[in-house]
Order: sequence, then C-alpha cells, then structure tokens
Amino acid sequence: MTVATVWGAITKIIDCGIVWYILYTLLKSIKNNVKMVLIFKGIFILLVIKVLSNLLNLNTVGVLLEYVISWGPIAIIIIFQPEIRNILEQVGRTQLLGKHKVLTVDEREKVVFELMTAVEHLKDEKIGALIVIERNMSLQEYIAPTTKLYADITSQLLEAIFLPPNPLHDGGVIIQGNKVTCAGAVFKTSMNPNVNKKLGTRHRAALGVAEETDAIALVVSEETGRISIACDNYLHYNLTVEEFRTMLLDELKPKNTMFYDAEGVGGADDENL
Repeated sequence: MTVATVWGAITKIIDCGIVWYILYTLLKSIKNNVKMVLIFKGIFILLVIKVLSNLLNLNTVGVLLEYVISWGPIAIIIIFQPEIRNILEQVGRTQLLGKHKVLTVDEREKVVFELMTAVEHLKDEKIGALIVIERNMSLQEYIAPTTKLYADITSQLLEAIFLPPNPLHDGGVIIQGNKVTCAGAVFKTSMNPNVNKKLGTRHRAALGVAEETDAIALVVSEETGRISIACDNYLHYNLTVEEFRTMLLDELKPKNTMFYDAEGVGGADDENL
C-alpha cells in the first residue's frame, strides 16, 4: 500500500464525514423548525405530482409544475429567508469539542439542589421565573445584551432576581455550568401554531429557546405557580415537584455522543389556566 493510496483513502473519509455532518446538522435543524418541515412536505408532494403527471401524460399540470420547480427555489429563499437564516446561524454555532464546562457529579447535584430550592419557593409564592440552562449550544447571542453576573448559583440569588420590583425580574436568567452568567435575558417566543394560546410569554419564550437550541428552560408561572420544563422542542407543562426534579437531573446528565452541537423574554407573563 503506497502513501498515495493511504492519502486517497483519508481524503475520501474526510469528504464523506463533512457531507454526513452537513446533512446531519441540516436535518436536525429542519426537524426542530415547524415551518421548514412544512416546506419540505410541500416540495415532496409537488415532486410526487410531477412524477404522476409524466406517467399519466398530464401535459398542462406538467408544464405548470415545471415553472414552479424552476422558480420555486428563488421564491422559497425570499419568503422563508428568516427560517433559512436561523438554520445557518445554528450551523455557525456548532462546536465539536462539547460543552463550555462539564459538571462533576457533586457540582451537578449542588446545581440541582439550589435550583430546586429556588423553584419550590417561587412556586409557593407564585413568583414568575424563567431560568435557561446552557448545554452544548452556545447562548452567547442572548447573553451579550444582558446584565452580566457571573456568580455562583444559589437559591437566594435566583429568588432575589425574580422578586418584584427587581428591574430584572421580567427577564430570564442564563446558567452556564455552575454559574449564573446573566439576568434580564430576552428570548424569541415560539411561533408554533399548536401551542396552547392560553400560555403566556414566559412559557412561549421557554419553548422558543428550546426550539432553537438544546438548552433546558425552567418556568414558574406567575399566575398559577405551576412549574414546567421546555427542552428538545417540547414544553413539559404543569409538572409535580418530583417530576420536575427527576427531569432536571436526567437532562443535566452528560450525553455520550461523538459530536456535540453548539450552538429572549417579554413581559410579565403568564398563562390564565
């Protein structure tokens, strides 16, 4: 086996790896975007109709579809420019080396203890809160315009931040590792049409950040005191304290994967349920 043969095999592996990674990132981004899923369903239906028109000699339908297929990509780029931009931003946030900080078992247990102590108190007092925990995708774009804290996580600090009339109580807190990085963060609210319209701004913001990143968003309702967790594109609403604790512990555990993906809140909020 010559050096040229070995180098040729290596370049082919690299080539296939890059293509696989691009497709993986693209499909994952599309899966988490409701509008993009609908777009691809529509394209698939048009292609099926085009094949049928060719088989059945439906000339008029075929000609119309040829125009649609020819000009469709340009129309999609113009109409769905925000969604395409979001996908490219997610690709740009990708990290191959994993999290900013991997917590030890003791650190993770302390973080969960402090969070649960704060959440239970906020729940009992019906004080609204939104706490977003960064995982593998960077939340730097949300952190940049906020009030920076870089403080150790304590239940007292979290409770003080969300207690009215603190000027930061309407925003969200972002946690990186075992530090409270910032307060007063504002997140894009979810545009998912299937979301219960009675849900308020905090819940929609939590779901919005869970749709765009792999972060964990903890929500306490100001109106009802109900506690929820948004993660992996889904809002787990009205959990018991034990369900909340179990889910939080499970989501904070390190995931054994080859690649780690890298990767704000309106007003006073909440649902009227």
